[in-house]
Amino acid sequence: MTIAQLIAKRDVNVAFATITMSVRDAVDLLSDKRIGALPVMDGHAIAGILSERDVIRRLSEHGPALLDLTVGQIMTSPAITVDPGTDILEALGLMTQRRVRHLPVLKDGRMVDFISIGDLVKYRIDRIQSEAEAMRNYIQMA
Repeated sequence: MTIAQLIAKRDVNVAFATITMSVRDAVDLLSDKRIGALPVMDGHAIAGILSERDVIRRLSEHGPALLDLTVGQIMTSPAITVDPGTDILEALGLMTQRRVRHLPVLKDGRMVDFISIGDLVKYRIDRIQSEAEAMRNYIQMA
């Protein structure tokens, strides 16, 4: 299964930060939306990702002054991305290898969605449960 098939059924309404947004505003957005990361946009282009990890890591460097910096000053850049044709297992492998939890999905250079490791793990668990149920049914019929 591909990322395109996974996101096809979703209502895309991705919260995002801009490179000029204050860290304070981005932290408020993370808190309000109860999410762990935001794609960071520079116009229509993905500039990076701001995660809770970025905030915590920089907090030890800057203290409370961190909140007055811009997102562009502390984000992780460049963003690791996938395209809609990427296989879900390949995306999971990439997340594991690169130690990231979120991936912007780009089509023709534009972000079309933002997926989390939770999205992919949920798909895998659902798939495994479905296969197990099919096996149980097969065994009972035999």
